[in-house]
Parts: sequence; structure tokens; C-alpha cells
Amino acid sequence: MNWGTKLVLGMATFMIFIVALVLIMFTSKKDALVDNDYYEKGINYNKVYNRKEQMNQDHAQPEVSVGTDMIILRFKDKAEGIAKLMRTSDKELDKTIPFKTNLNQQVIIPSGMLKSGSWRLILEWVSNGKSYLYEQEITLK
Repeated sequence: MNWGTKLVLGMATFMIFIVALVLIMFTSKKDALVDNDYYEKGINYNKVYNRKEQMNQDHAQPEVSVGTDMIILRFKDKAEGIAKLMRTSDKELDKTIPFKTNLNQQVIIPSGMLKSGSWRLILEWVSNGKSYLYEQEITLK
């Protein structure tokens, strides 16, 4: 083989490599870190911030206990809202659970249906006419 043939083969191999990378990029799973509704979240950020600050001012931070088969939330007063369990590695596993406190101001969430690992717990609730928001990283075993 002369140098011209080697040059053409090298260029063809490189072009096939680039085409393969482009095909992999377009057919791969979407990035989990990109949020589809980032624009709406940006507009509503002030509301989220105010609810977090309200929780800090009223010292209404719930106590979160993670057991082997349940998550126990203890609130300061009666509360009603939603708990979002978000899996950082897979958006398909996210759960939204509506809740209302019992007589002991507790909420028990069964965690047997959830995969073990790292989760982000987001609590949005209303208590005594005020809206609150709390976020915490939890690990299920």
C-alpha cells in the first residue's frame, strides 16, 4: 500500500468514527439534569423562596425519620399537603404523595415500594393558613 491509500483509509475511519458518535448522541437517553419546565420554575422562584423563609421564621421545620420500611414526618401543627420523593438518578421513579397529618401531627409514608438509595424529599404543605416548603436529601436502605 502506498501513502495515498493509507491516507484515504485513515480519513474514512475517522469519518465513520464521527458519524457513529453523532448517532449515539441523538439516540441516547435525555439528560436527567435538564429540567423541562425550567422557565416556569424561574418565574415562580420568588414564591418558593417565600415559603422556605416562612418555614424558617415560624420554626415549622418537620422532623423526618427514615426507617427500613417507612418515612415518618412529624409536624409542629396540623398540616395538609403533598410529599414529593424525587430520585436523582431516574426521573421515572419520582413519586408524589398527598398527605394529611394524624392526631399526633405525623405522616407515615410507606417506603417499601421505593428503591433503595438517595432520594430528594420535598414537602409542600399548608398549616394555620400559611404555606411552607421543605427540602431534604434522604437515603433509603
